[in-house]
Amino acid sequence: MRALDIAATGMQAQQTNVEVIANNIANMTTTGYQRQRVEFQDLLYQDLRRAGSNSSDAGTIVPSGTQIGLGVKTAAIYRIDQQGNLQQTNNSLDLAISGNGWFQVTLPSGQTAYTRDGTFGLSPNGEIVTADGYVVQPGIQIPSNATNVTINASGQVQVSLSGQTAPQTVGQLQLAAFPNDAGLEAQGGNLFIQTAASGDPVTATPSSPGFGSVQQGFVENSNVNVVSEITDLITAQRAYEMNSQVITTSNQMMNTLTQL
Repeated sequence: MRALDIAATGMQAQQTNVEVIANNIANMTTTGYQRQRVEFQDLLYQDLRRAGSNSSDAGTIVPSGTQIGLGVKTAAIYRIDQQGNLQQTNNSLDLAISGNGWFQVTLPSGQTAYTRDGTFGLSPNGEIVTADGYVVQPGIQIPSNATNVTINASGQVQVSLSGQTAPQTVGQLQLAAFPNDAGLEAQGGNLFIQTAASGDPVTATPSSPGFGSVQQGFVENSNVNVVSEITDLITAQRAYEMNSQVITTSNQMMNTLTQL
């Protein structure tokens, strides 16, 4: 009986759906997190009577065939790159991107990773680094005698030094943008790496055409909508229950056959 296998694919699909929703809810307070959404596709169809085939020797054509679908599969899990709300922290090294773009980070392997999490700090030698200690490109060093750090909307980093009235520029942040952000591969730790699907990055200073601006003293909250996630969770739960009911009904029908 096909219904058993078909309903089983439906239960597996909804299990994946619930897992993605659970991950969204778990990261509802993760800085820079972008919620995910599951995309489903139907499986192959079995033709019992092909549309357009001859139905008689006179050449009459079957107007509509008979096809039975074999279930559903998970096609993709997309990231929704909607802007998250900006939360003020008053920390001079906390940065948020308002608009398009990614901060560039150098991993210990030398590979470049990308993040929307602008929770930055200073390394022992004064370089701007992520919460895990990875250097934020292009490797800007803050002097130890700096009394104030200012980062404007264009990513220019200036410091005030004791004994000097004029601020000193110590570096310029760059943002990266991709043709397909959804093609980036998540590495955990709010980091992503480039793939063939994402395309090659284009870098520019913040506030350039097509790039967002940098907001000092803010971080970008997760773009997860809790109400929407709970609604999707209820829908997935009901779909799972209905597929399980199909399996129960199919089993009862098979029991009826065996008792004849």
